[in-house]
Amino acid sequence: MCFPCSSPPAWACRCFPWLSRLCAAAPFPPAQLRWAPDIPIQYVEVNGIRLRYIKTGRGPVLVLLHTLRTQLDLFEKIVPELAGDFTVYAPDLPGHGCSDIPDAKYDAAFFADTVEGFLEALHLNDATLAGVSIGGAIPLIVAARHNPRVARVVAINPYDYAQGRGMARSSLLARLVVMAAAIPVVGETIMRLRNFFVMKNILEGGVFDPHSIPPPLLKEMYLTGNRKNHYRAFISLLRNAGSWQTATRDYAHIKIPVLFLWGSQDWARPDEREQDRRLVPEAEMVTVERGGHFLPLDRPDEVVKHLREFYRRHSPRLAS
Repeated sequence: MCFPCSSPPAWACRCFPWLSRLCAAAPFPPAQLRWAPDIPIQYVEVNGIRLRYIKTGRGPVLVLLHTLRTQLDLFEKIVPELAGDFTVYAPDLPGHGCSDIPDAKYDAAFFADTVEGFLEALHLNDATLAGVSIGGAIPLIVAARHNPRVARVVAINPYDYAQGRGMARSSLLARLVVMAAAIPVVGETIMRLRNFFVMKNILEGGVFDPHSIPPPLLKEMYLTGNRKNHYRAFISLLRNAGSWQTATRDYAHIKIPVLFLWGSQDWARPDEREQDRRLVPEAEMVTVERGGHFLPLDRPDEVVKHLREFYRRHSPRLAS
């Protein structure tokens, strides 16, 4: 279930009065999407975990998977466009958004199992899996398992390098958070602060243009971070982050079409990007200029374009 948000700390309310007004005025979880109130919010149980998700559009199945510490609203700029060509599904991953926060080991296998369960629960076939960061690595893991429901993968800035410490390249504050998370007790203490400014700083370090992050999205993610036990899930994810790089050992087993879509300013370095391309047989790779880690916010036009073009190259079902 989703929990109501905690009240923001007194110092934050004094400095930013909108924080207290937001908690007082906005029910959590929200009854509708701020950016698309006509798209219904739905829930499905997967492996005993209740996941929030949306479904919109008509056409072949496209599943969008968000990054660590964000939620399905990360795709607010591209879902309306893609819905003209695809039946778009976007879930909140466990421990994120308004999905359940189970007591679990938040490693790569856990998230891949959940996404496979999501496809199964909704009976999705011939699906294109596309996502960003860990949401870009999950489709590669699922494809390496030869899941018959998955036909294509678009991995946008996959988070599978630097032993899972790529987020530390966002900013100095991000580096401190990653370091602190590894220390018992210290990590839990720092994460429980749920600091809006730290969150904002890390997210802004993941875009080419800080103005590309809608302020209402920042507010929503702040509220999400105040959910009971959210910080525990995030710490578990960070402490198991090395599992994403370990999972690349299986990329060679992938037999379906794969597109790697990188932002020119992503946290991954050129040699790390090239390593992914070498690991996946016959993978395609494109770099989007003026794009950071959160590419659907920075360059939504380019993400939509490359998703459409990739699908057209590998299926005749999308009309030109």
